[in-house]
Order: sequence, then C-alpha cells, then structure tokens
Amino acid sequence: MTPTDRFTGFVGHASAAGRLVVQPRMGFGELHRMRAGLRAVRDADATTVGTVTLDSYTRCHDDGTARRALRDDPAGLNGFPLLAHGVPAVRSLLQDCSSTGFPVQVRHGTPLPLRLFRAMAEAGADATEGGPVSYCLPYGRVPLARAVAEWSAGCALLAAQPVPPHVETFGGCMLGQLCPPSLLVALSVLEAMFFQEHGLRGISLSYAQQIHQGQDLEALAALRRLAGERLSTPHHLVLYTFMGVFPRTEAGSRRLLAESARLAVHGGAERLVVKTPAEAHRIPTVEENVASLEYAASVAAAATVADRDGSPRATESGLYEEARTLVDATLEAGRTVGDCLVAAFARGVLDVPYCLHPDNANRARATIDDRSMLGWSRAGAMPVTATAAAPVTARRLTELLTFNRRRFDRDAVRHPLRSAS
Repeated sequence: MTPTDRFTGFVGHASAAGRLVVQPRMGFGELHRMRAGLRAVRDADATTVGTVTLDSYTRCHDDGTARRALRDDPAGLNGFPLLAHGVPAVRSLLQDCSSTGFPVQVRHGTPLPLRLFRAMAEAGADATEGGPVSYCLPYGRVPLARAVAEWSAGCALLAAQPVPPHVETFGGCMLGQLCPPSLLVALSVLEAMFFQEHGLRGISLSYAQQIHQGQDLEALAALRRLAGERLSTPHHLVLYTFMGVFPRTEAGSRRLLAESARLAVHGGAERLVVKTPAEAHRIPTVEENVASLEYAASVAAAATVADRDGSPRATESGLYEEARTLVDATLEAGRTVGDCLVAAFARGVLDVPYCLHPDNANRARATIDDRSMLGWSRAGAMPVTATAAAPVTARRLTELLTFNRRRFDRDAVRHPLRSAS
C-alpha cells in the first residue's frame, strides 16, 4: 500500500482536530527571501501549510530570461525561479523549511509541467497543483490535447515516486470569476478523476469563492458529493478566497477574506487559500501574507456551531444535478478522462465563458441575476439551463467583473469591520 504523503496527512489530522488549514500564495526570486517567507508562514499563529509559487518566466519555460533575472534583478521576479536555482538548492530549501508538521506545496501555472514535475520530485516537494484544463485554457495557446498528453506523463512520473506528492486540481478556479459554479464543480471533479486515473492517491479539489454565499455553500456541497461518488482516493476540499477583481479598500478586502473563512468552515472545506488587502495594488509582502493567514484563522475559529446556525443557508438551485450532467456528458466522449476532456471541449459540451483559448468554443455566457447569483445567460452546446438575458456588452461585462469590489467596498463604508473575536 502506498504511504500517505505528508500534505494529505497534515490536512487530514488538522481537519480531524477541527482546525482549518490556511495557506498563502507566495513566491520570491531569492532563496533567502523564499526561506524567510516559508519560515514566517510556518511560525504564524494559525494552522498553515507553505507555498512556493513559481515566476512567470519559469512557467513559460523561458529558462534563459529566468536565469538572467535571477542574476541581475532577483527582487523583480514575480515568483520563485525553481529551475534557475537548480534542484540541489531547492532541495536544501525544502529540507530546511518543510516537515511533517509543515508541508510545502509548489505552485507553477504551466500547461506543460513535465520538466517542473521532474525537478519537484527530485527536490522533494510535498505537493503541487493545477490540471490539464485549468492550467491550459486560461494561460495561453498551447493546444489542449498537448497539455493533456504532458499532464498525463507528468502525473505518471509523480505517481511513480516512492511517496507520490499530493496534487490539487485548479479546475474549480477557472478564470477566477464569472464562471458558474456548476462548471467549476464539474471541472474540479474531472481533473481529480484524471489524477486518480494516472495513479495519484492524495488529491484535493478546488473551488473559488464567487459572489453569493448561499450558492457557494451549495457548490461546496455538490463538490463534496460528486467527489465522493467518483473518487476512491483520499481527498479534501480547498476553498480559494475570491480570485477576481478585488476590493480597493483595506476594510472591504478584510470583509471579503472574513466571508471566505466563514464559507470554508460552514461549507466543510478543509483548507483555505487566502488573499491580502494588497491584492488590488501589488504583490503582497511576507508580513501581509502572515497577517491575512492569522486573520482568516481567527475568523474561522470564531465560526462556531452557534455562528453556523445564523449563517446563510445553501441555495437549492439544482447545482449538483447540473454539475453531474456535465461530468456524465464529458465522460461519454472517449476512453480515458484525458481523451474525454479534449473531445468534450471540441464538441462544446464543456465551454468556459469568456475564455479565448482556440480550443474553447466560447459560445457560453454567464451573468449575475437579480438574486446576485451566477448563472448561464447562454448555454452554447452545454447541457445546462440558461435564462433569457440581454447580451453582455462591454459596459455590462465591466459591471459584472467589479461586482464584488463594489459590494465589499460599499459594505465596508456602511458597516465597519469588527474584530473576529
């Protein structure tokens, strides 16, 4: 029997103890800054796991530019250049900072991950994330079939390790916003099935907070139910604090973060990936990341059973049924999950609204209805229910994209934030 990886084990133990695991999205160019950042997260007053987020040059396999940036302006990099540093240096970093009590995830953002997965495995990373769809369609023009093939090889490589690392889907975070929850749930489950098909045994399924707490609660319940039906491997849910256009005010940002922490607790997510008030303006510092981790943890700890009784209720919109229909329709299309994904996008059975990738039909459209819930205004060829709505103009699209920014900044003025305690 394959041993449980440290990341899966840590989150499982924390969940059994009733503690929400909180995690930053953090990466720095220089080794000493990355080491200091990991240690600060480890020592935060919260139950944390570490993150090493890679830079954009490494994600795009522009090794020469990554090496030059590391030499000439390492502080200017927007993440950690893993390949430029080399496996021995990264292995030393992880040996210094990670442990059974503080596993570290490497986040990369590339549709072609094989080289990175090989380096991560050699360096001893506890976990990584992404997916053949979620790290392909929004991130460039790499053909989906090529991404699926490389993710297949990469997952097989990881699965062949003595203790395969934990792998998290990113399908539940497609585009960050304006993707109806049924599609997010379906994509997260399909990518998890893809990982399982390739032999990975520690899996988490992502979902990004959207705009309506009741709908998000329904989505998390649907995700857990579908995952339980389709996966035989250990798995947990990871919620992301809203990933779209962020509030401009610190108070608005903190209200949004607090709502995501309560959503994680009430929705049964075992892990929360946080954001900071700096998100609307720049890359956050280590101190800002730690402050957000500790604040989210304090809000989660205060979200008791009594608080849950007074919290918003999950909507009952048929979200599970729609997500299941999307999964079933996808799996009719081919022999393997990877083949099914390629065929489903080619037929428009899966269609991410507003996504311009050549392999995405881009016929579906999403909108926000008069209940402030995300829904389909145009279904394309997907087996989903769309409601009649006016065409989405450029002005209307801007309004949709800034919905949460305007709501939370406005609420912050009307209702100043109180302490979580």
